[in-house]
Amino acid sequence: MIRKLNKENLKSAVKYLCKVDIDLASIYKTDGTPPLWARKLEFATLIKIILEQQVSLASAKAINDKLHKFIKPFTPEEFIDIKNSGLRKLGITRQKSSYIINLAEAVSNGEFNFVQLNKMNDDDAKHYLLKIKGVGSWSADIYLLMALQRPDIWPNGDIALAKAIKKVKRLKSIPENYKQNSIANKWKPYRAVAARMLWQHYIKNKL
Repeated sequence: MIRKLNKENLKSAVKYLCKVDIDLASIYKTDGTPPLWARKLEFATLIKIILEQQVSLASAKAINDKLHKFIKPFTPEEFIDIKNSGLRKLGITRQKSSYIINLAEAVSNGEFNFVQLNKMNDDDAKHYLLKIKGVGSWSADIYLLMALQRPDIWPNGDIALAKAIKKVKRLKSIPENYKQNSIANKWKPYRAVAARMLWQHYIKNKL
C-alpha cells in the first residue's frame, strides 16, 4: 500500500483508476496524468488552506500573497505579535483571523507539531488537525491530500469536485455530499488521485 504519492506512483494509480472506472479513463484520454499539486508540510500551507475556505482560489491567493508581503518572517510568533486586528487590516475576515491566530498559538506553544503529524496514519492525522479551531473536515482533508500526499483521501463537499463529478458521471444535478462519497468509495485506495484527475478536468473545462 502506498503511503505517500510521488510522480511515479501517481501514474500507476491513474492507470489503476482507468481500469476500474470507464469515466475516469475517458477524461484521462483527453487530460492526461494530473499534476501532483504538492504543498509543503508547514505552517504556511495550513494558513493558505484556511484562507481557501468558502472563497475562490483566486481570492484566497490574493490574500495569501498579501500576507507573505507584509508578514516577515512568516512564523507563528510573528502572527501572534500582529494579532487579530493586524490581520483584519490586511483584509482577512474576523473569523478567519481568529482561526489563524489560534493556529499560530498552537504551533508556537507546541500543542500542534507538523513533524508529529507527518508520522500519523490518515485517521489519526485528521483527528489531530480537527483539534485546531477553524480546521474543519475539508481543510484537514486538503492538508492530508496535498501536504502529506496521502493517496486515499477524499475531500467530501468540495464544490469543484462535485461539479466535475456531475459532468463526468452525466448527472442531472450536482450530487449531494453523501452521493459524492458513495461514488468516491469506488476509487479506493486512490481517491486522492481521482480527486486530482477531477480537479484537472474542472480546470481545463472551466466548469
